[in-house]
Amino acid sequence: MGKLIDLISRLKENRCLEPEEFVTLLNGLEENPEDASFLQHEARETALHHFGKDIYIRGLIEFTNFCRNDCFYCGIRKSNLNAVRYHLSKSTILECCRIGYDLGFRTFVLQGGEDMSYTDHAMTDIIASIRRAYPDCAITLSVGEREKATYQEWFDAGANRYLLRHETADPEHYRKLHPMRLRSEHRIQCLRDLKSIGYQTGTGFMVGSPFQTTEHLAKDLQFIHEFEPEMIGIGPFLPHSETPFKNCAPGSMQRTLHLISILRLMRPNALIPSTTALGTIHPEGRKLGILAGANVVMPNLSPLDVRKNYLLYDNKICTGEEAAESIDKLKERICRIGYRIVTDRGDYKKGDV
Repeated sequence: MGKLIDLISRLKENRCLEPEEFVTLLNGLEENPEDASFLQHEARETALHHFGKDIYIRGLIEFTNFCRNDCFYCGIRKSNLNAVRYHLSKSTILECCRIGYDLGFRTFVLQGGEDMSYTDHAMTDIIASIRRAYPDCAITLSVGEREKATYQEWFDAGANRYLLRHETADPEHYRKLHPMRLRSEHRIQCLRDLKSIGYQTGTGFMVGSPFQTTEHLAKDLQFIHEFEPEMIGIGPFLPHSETPFKNCAPGSMQRTLHLISILRLMRPNALIPSTTALGTIHPEGRKLGILAGANVVMPNLSPLDVRKNYLLYDNKICTGEEAAESIDKLKERICRIGYRIVTDRGDYKKGDV
């Protein structure tokens, strides 16, 4: 048995490796396509064992592109004076939910920048209104760092899940990607607060972000093993023309796929999306993500006239199969690779790992 095959087999059995072993595995996969195929096969079989051929859909509502932060990689950073800014009203958000519900969505994801014009109580009102109108649906939030009391208030109002990528588990690397006022330690504390409240909690990182090393990725994998998130979202870094990293190279699709497979072996029950960034970097990216072990896709329910303005990176796809109104096309494509879109909340289940 080859060294990489042995590492993959031990990862599947033990759910983790030592940091230096993760480095060896990630670097080796770049040069050994046969071993990478074995990894993908093991990840796909693991996903099939736990989820069958079901792929869960989430209705993504990007409700604001205002943000108080100035992260160096993000297209909606507050210093981007060329961004066309928008907020969605409560009534528009509820209309997005109505459209999504009629299309078969049973999870709504409210995603936005850290827009403080939506006060804690205004967000509570929006969440409670969605909960009253759609008691059988899951509500996921992705609105950044807040106080624990705020997270609790939103949970009590009816939110079920929260997505907050840790971005990088290395504090020094984190400082290279963010302004000084943002701290890795605070972000990770937010994740711990969310989990302690009872949210199904998601984290993740960019693949190939500026200054990232394979050792950084090994730390990310170690953090995920320790934190045990219910959801894990990763995607390749993609540059935006209005950021300090505009001339940086994008992340690798292949390395992203390798990491999806590694994460599937680490967290067999986790909900792992095949992300928009994968679909942006390659026309077949979303399909390849599923074949690597992902089991979630997130079509866009935002109003058509604002989708093009929620640009975290350049050339983001927001039409075609990425659009919620084209769900039939997405179902057809997923069916062609042997899977099926299901109308289900797709909650995390602990079960037997």
